[in-house]
Amino acid sequence: MLVADRETADFFEAAVKHGGGARDPKAVANWIMGDLSASANAQNLPVSEAGLSSAALATLTDLIAESVISGKIAKDLLAMLLGPDKGADPRALVEARGLRQVTDTGAIERAVEAVVAANPEKAEQAKGKPGMLGWFVGQVMKATGGKANPQAVSDALKTRLGL
Repeated sequence: MLVADRETADFFEAAVKHGGGARDPKAVANWIMGDLSASANAQNLPVSEAGLSSAALATLTDLIAESVISGKIAKDLLAMLLGPDKGADPRALVEARGLRQVTDTGAIERAVEAVVAANPEKAEQAKGKPGMLGWFVGQVMKATGGKANPQAVSDALKTRLGL
């Protein structure tokens, strides 16, 4: 797909090389072939004309790699950058909208404790059925507005539930 047309290939190359940095080409490709392509297709436009600059895509992938935002927040951010905030700087938008991922372990542990306390019977079941961990992760993510670092949530839950 990246080489199907010259404009998409050039867009990909520009995003990978933006700012002289060596970005993760696979992450850039995944965003182009996934969410960005879906948005472009919905508008019947080529990816390079979907409304996101290669520099903004590069910054978006950097924000994920730096753990500033999660993948879910990145999808929300992309929707903003393709819609009402077209042309905005992704870093500035993250700060202005308070989209920064929660990595504070204290805050995550408090959210984990609240979810476990509200669901004591499910917490007991999870001890014998570790597959239920995903349900708890989802509840904590919901409680934090999707801003908690998913790996930190999972680790905190494993500790709290004794898994």
